Amino acid sequence: MLYYLSYLTDWLSPLRVFRYITFRALGGAGTAFLISLLLGPWMIRKLRQFKIGQQVRKDEAPPLYVFHGKKAGTPTMGGLLIIASVLVSTLLWAVPTNGYMLLTLATMLFMGFVGYRDDYLKVTRKQSKGLGARAKLIYQGAWALVVLAILLLWPETRERVRELMVPFLKDPLVRDMGLIFTALFLALVMVGCTNAVNLTDGLDGLAIGCSNSVAVAYLVMAYVAGHFQFAQYLQVPYIGGSGELAVFCGCLLGAGLGFLWFNCHPARVFMGDTGSLALGGAIAMVAILIKHELVLIIVGGVFVVEAVSVLIQVAYFKFTGGKRIFKCSPLHHHFEVLEKEAAEREGRDVEVVETMITTRFWILSIIFALVGVATLKIR
Repeated sequence: MLYYLSYLTDWLSPLRVFRYITFRALGGAGTAFLISLLLGPWMIRKLRQFKIGQQVRKDEAPPLYVFHGKKAGTPTMGGLLIIASVLVSTLLWAVPTNGYMLLTLATMLFMGFVGYRDDYLKVTRKQSKGLGARAKLIYQGAWALVVLAILLLWPETRERVRELMVPFLKDPLVRDMGLIFTALFLALVMVGCTNAVNLTDGLDGLAIGCSNSVAVAYLVMAYVAGHFQFAQYLQVPYIGGSGELAVFCGCLLGAGLGFLWFNCHPARVFMGDTGSLALGGAIAMVAILIKHELVLIIVGGVFVVEAVSVLIQVAYFKFTGGKRIFKCSPLHHHFEVLEKEAAEREGRDVEVVETMITTRFWILSIIFALVGVATLKIR
């Protein structure tokens, strides 16, 4: 909305700065951070008032209950804070009529609603199981089909959505995947990313910290994709208007940093599925729109490893009739259990283990993000 101030440069020339995506991305990040920081205490009080507290797994994960049982009752659904901060700041700083930005916001809101339903059922039933896995997949897959229909009907994206871009190649590996494979590919990206972020949300500050790294990486890639000279120089697909997604990613980063203020260990609030599904859906949508879907495997390396660890654990458990490869899954819980057991044996402070694991995963996430951005140069 503030973009339109740039039309008044004849009266006040400094207003031209509102034309620049870089300025608006920074402004959006700062605004989202402040909204999250100022709104956070009020929202935490309201969540406590309505007794919207975290339910901790007990029977299905006894080792975790030993360490995380004390977190039961901590306010959850904090993802509402992230969504509100991103929504307000994006509408304020991005071009409000930009189709890419609106579709990404719609995806974030829809996935956030699915997560809200899951959190609501957990709270009302007072157990750690909410919306079933099958129901989540149906919702997410249905939205992927809605997105596909929009992109196929939209003249600007009709042909591009069918292309398969691969990191390190300047031209599409496949020019036309066909309707069926395009639908499957889109659903895989959307469902995979959304649930991978959700699985990573298990330690204080872990998911939001890793999401911040991914947001910065896609801010850079969206800016390049929407800048004709940069896209031509780096030989990546130029997508006119997609630069506004850099503003969205800036807002996502600011909201994430603001939420981390309250979510760092010991967390005062959890994002819940409301936040993790919204974040995953938004990141996936940005990747799809700028045709950097497979780069997401690199940039979101932590999310990928976490999701793969769960798949391996479940498959091995079923194949061996009850045996496990990891102490607990996702992978961060495996390292948490190992480190806390070692700390107890050695007489070290057990309380610092969670922060240690989270920080190490943040470091890995930053490295993955840097490698992902580097793929822009290697074509």
